[in-house]
This record gives sequence, C-alpha cells and structure tokens, in this order.
Amino acid sequence: MPTFSYPNRIVFGPDAISQLPELLRELSASRVLLISDKGLVDAGLVDRAQKQIDTVAETVLFTDVEPNPTEACVDAGADLLKDSGCEVVIGMGGGSAMDAAKAAALRLNHRADFTEYEIQIGGDRNMTEQVPPVIAIPTTSGTGSEVGRSSVVTLREENRKAVICGPKLLPTVAVCDPELTIGLPPHITAATGMDALTHSIEAYLSTAYHPICDAVALGGIRLAAQNLETAVRKGDDIEARSNMMLASSMGAIAFQKDLGVAHSLAHPLSTIAGVPHGLANAVVLAHVLTFNKPSAIDRLGDIAQAMGCLIEDLSPEEKAAAAVDAVTDLTSRIDIPRSLAAVGVTESQIPEMVQQALADPNHATNPRPCAESDLEHLYRSAL
Repeated sequence: MPTFSYPNRIVFGPDAISQLPELLRELSASRVLLISDKGLVDAGLVDRAQKQIDTVAETVLFTDVEPNPTEACVDAGADLLKDSGCEVVIGMGGGSAMDAAKAAALRLNHRADFTEYEIQIGGDRNMTEQVPPVIAIPTTSGTGSEVGRSSVVTLREENRKAVICGPKLLPTVAVCDPELTIGLPPHITAATGMDALTHSIEAYLSTAYHPICDAVALGGIRLAAQNLETAVRKGDDIEARSNMMLASSMGAIAFQKDLGVAHSLAHPLSTIAGVPHGLANAVVLAHVLTFNKPSAIDRLGDIAQAMGCLIEDLSPEEKAAAAVDAVTDLTSRIDIPRSLAAVGVTESQIPEMVQQALADPNHATNPRPCAESDLEHLYRSAL
C-alpha cells in the first residue's frame, strides 16, 4: 500500500538567513559545525552565516568540500564533528556542500562502508543510530538537497557516485534565502536551474505512484519555465531568484517519488568526464524526452502545458513533441551547450559511462525501460 510523506521545515524568503540564531536556540546549540567550500568563503557568504551563528553559538568551520565530495571529504567532516563536540551541523552551498554536511552528520555514528547505505540495497535499514540535527542553506537553485533524504558521494576507488538515502539524512530545517543566489554567474544559474527542471520533469514521468508529488512536479516545471531565463539574464531580479529557489525545492520534494534515465546518464558524466551534474542533466534532457516519448505521450503533453506551450488544438503526439521542443528552446535561450562534445566528453569515454549508467538505480522507474544498448544510444545521440 502506498505511503506518502513530506519533508522538513522550510524557512523561506529574502533575508531568511537572519533566522539562524533563533533556529539554533530552538536546537539548544552551543557549538556548530559549518560545512561549506572555499568558493563561498571567497564570496563572503560563509562569513555572513558565521556572523549570525556567532551571536548564539561557537562556530567550527570545515570548508574543504570538493565539487563532487568523496568518502575522504565526508569522513574528514565527520571526524571534525566528533572531535569538536558540535551539536548541530550546517551545510551551506550547492548540492555538494549540503550533501557533504548531511553525510558527515550520518557518519558520526555510522562508519560502515558507504556502499552499506546505498539506495538500491535499502541502505536506510542500516541507519540505526542517532544523527545530529542538520540545517541546510542552499546558495544555488538546483539540487534541492535542502529538502532531500539523500546524499551523493563519489567513491574514489570505484570512480562512481553512490546515492545514500534514508529519512535520517533529511535536514531538520532548510533555510532558503534567495538573496544568497544573487551573485551566481549566469552559466551556473542556467545549469543549476536546468537541474531543478530535470528533477521535476523526471519525477513526473517516473512510473512510481505518487500523485501528490506529481502535482508538486508540475508546479516546479511551471515555475522554472517562467523564471529561469530571467534569473540567468537579470541575476538581481529577486522575484525570479525566489521562484527558482522554490522550483528547486519543489523538484527535490517531487523526486522522492523517483527519477529517470537522465540522472543515470548524468552521474557517470560527472565521475568519468568531469561534467558538473546540473550541466550534464541539461545537455541530455531533451534526448531523454525524445527517447521516452513513445511511453509517455500523455504526461509529456502535461509537461508541455506546464511549460506554457499552446497545445489546445494539438494531437497527443504533437503535444509530446512540443514538450521536447520547449526544453530544447529553453536550453538554447540560456546558452546551455548543445552537445556532450561541447563540454569535453569524448567517444572513448562512452563504454565506461554506459556500464556505470546501467548500474545506476535511477532508470528503474523511467517510463521506457532502458537496456545497455539504449544507454549507449542516448550517449551517442547527445555527443
């Protein structure tokens, strides 16, 4: 029998970061581990958060998060958490920093091999011990990790991404302040925004049953379609930035339903070819929708409508095609590269990526089943 659950507390709006002291008081925190990256230190955002924390608690900093956090990175954060005696973890940044913070909090009392917590083996059953509270502060609008029950960790020896997933990874509070995204460069705004759109689209197309998530996904698609180009072109537009932050959280809320083959393709593109996750999703998305079209005609029509296409007099097949065209047009307008080759992927990398994509759990609920040959075809069509 299906069961439905919804995420954590979300503090949303411009200057939401000013609520940090009160949130920390509620958690009775006297010492806080703030996990972020050096880019946000240089941008002054870590200092902005630390000034808020320091009004009520001592701040311990860990700013060595990598773009795709590895086991070593996560365990270094967990070791500092243990040694410093911090009671609360704050993850501030994009998906990498928030995922690292969530995973470090888990690792405080869960030190088995990372593979023991992977989603495809039901790893949440092995998350039996206490996990300290986590506050997630996104500084991009893409991953939605602030409302997600998973963290993605790169397994260095296997050169692949592991998705560890369970309710204990859900942040206690998400502090979503769109002002923190104002300084994002256009290309990062575009790639992360397409990540948010991909989450909602793949969640809506997933064969899993979750009608509540379906409604949230369509709302996320609508917000992204209406606001992403403005956020890219007019980075100081706080309304567009706010709506994209909402779209990001909504996408991640929706994909508790599940995702699809775009994500199975994207994960190896990061580990093997070094393509940032959001950009990888952006480049392959239209190709995936074309592949899925025979199995998702009606739902693609719903996506076309959510993206603002005029579809009233079109056939179901034409509506589905309009959705693919709308995604292609949006990526073009926000200057997403048109091919994998344009972001440095080579043909020689395809065989290894295919094997990793095949092992990735995300395509299990893709509307059209994916064989090894299909994955190779998708990579080659996007190349």
